[in-house]
Amino acid sequence: MYEPIRSKSVHTMAGTPSSDFPHRSREEELDIQLAGHLAALLAVTDEIRALAPSADLDAGAERLTEQVTRLRGGAPLRAPAAPTAEESHLATLHRRAHALAGRALVVAASRADTAAAILSAERMDAHALAVGPRELASR
Repeated sequence: MYEPIRSKSVHTMAGTPSSDFPHRSREEELDIQLAGHLAALLAVTDEIRALAPSADLDAGAERLTEQVTRLRGGAPLRAPAAPTAEESHLATLHRRAHALAGRALVVAASRADTAAAILSAERMDAHALAVGPRELASR
């Protein structure tokens, strides 16, 4: 009445390791996630630097590059951003950078990475000052 199963089951039994594909540990997943957030923050920082260069942004970009390099094992790719003259665009970039730094801070705290957490908190403060606390609160 029924045909016997001829293929290997796609399910694994509990307690038996599957070697069909590599697994990452929680720490490796958090490293990947943190590196992604910091790399995105670096990209936005580079955009802001193209619009409004400052020594603080330059120092922040260098520290972000160091952290991404440490987490990924290689330097991040960076493209020069073309400056646009819109002031509202600059405020939007600062809000985006603030949000990315907040995400990076959460992941850094989760994986107990003190250096990345301190850097993320400092970048949050810098972007909050650039935009103003009232404007961040309204979003």
